[in-house]
Amino acid sequence: MLKNIYAIAGLFMVVILSSCASTRITSSWREPDKQVNMQDLNKVLVVALFRKDKDSRAAEDQMAASLHGKGVVSYQYLGTGFDKKNEEVIRDRIKADGFDAAVTMRLVDVDKEVTYIPGRMTTYPSYFRSFSGYYYRSWNYYNTPDRYATTRTYTVEINVFSIKEDRIIWSGLTETSDPDGIDRLTQNVVRVVEKRMRKEGFITK
Repeated sequence: MLKNIYAIAGLFMVVILSSCASTRITSSWREPDKQVNMQDLNKVLVVALFRKDKDSRAAEDQMAASLHGKGVVSYQYLGTGFDKKNEEVIRDRIKADGFDAAVTMRLVDVDKEVTYIPGRMTTYPSYFRSFSGYYYRSWNYYNTPDRYATTRTYTVEINVFSIKEDRIIWSGLTETSDPDGIDRLTQNVVRVVEKRMRKEGFITK
């Protein structure tokens, strides 16, 4: 019975640890001395490029929400009646509609790593030992089962473009381990990217 309890507890901890996503920036670039005052922005086009359309839309919704009413999702703005294959048309329309900037989020890669975790052997706590166990301690061992832990790492690229200047002004790559869905992935990426931008002085209030 105790063997089963410890095995379940071990697996439970693996599940808990695997559900805790962590995000880090692996590289970034900014236009030298460039600063963006968030209060000066009126409209920002947000674009997410994921493998599934529903994931792209969910990510754009999260990105737009982080811009506090200034974000415009591309799946609505560029949804219909728009020639996406004409670069000049895209540039002219976005400028004419008064956009200040565009932020893109693109899924670059998903890396899957399987780690083997061998079982371990230990002794029961002292209050489980009987008199006979005192003499035969070697009997009071148990084993937790071997198991495998799978880690998925998502590489996401973030770009910021100045629409008025028609050029890229910030770019970065992030890695997120085991996010709990697209919403959590987007939240983590937005959080660490904003933190880096503020630390660099790229964005100000």
